[in-house]
Amino acid sequence: MARIELAPEIVDDIDRIFDPLAKHEVADIAARIQDIIDAISVLERNPLIGRPAGADRRELVIGRRLRGYAALYRYVEEIDTAFVLALRSQREAGYTTR
Repeated sequence: MARIELAPEIVDDIDRIFDPLAKHEVADIAARIQDIIDAISVLERNPLIGRPAGADRRELVIGRRLRGYAALYRYVEEIDTAFVLALRSQREAGYTTR
């Protein structure tokens, strides 16, 4: 089973995505966060499930429409680890440069 490592910047990504939802008092923020965690945990058993995103990176699509997110990650087979590099809403244009 692959390990999953989250980049420290993921916290900033989550804040950027969910601060506006909290500001507008969206009721299911905790459920949305849990959906993202559950989706990322799939990488433990299927680390190559995401679509290729160039430069040895992959993109895991999570949910859809207003609940749609994408996690950018890199799987390193030699150490059986998926490094989650960034998280964004699917409505955003791209990932923050790291």
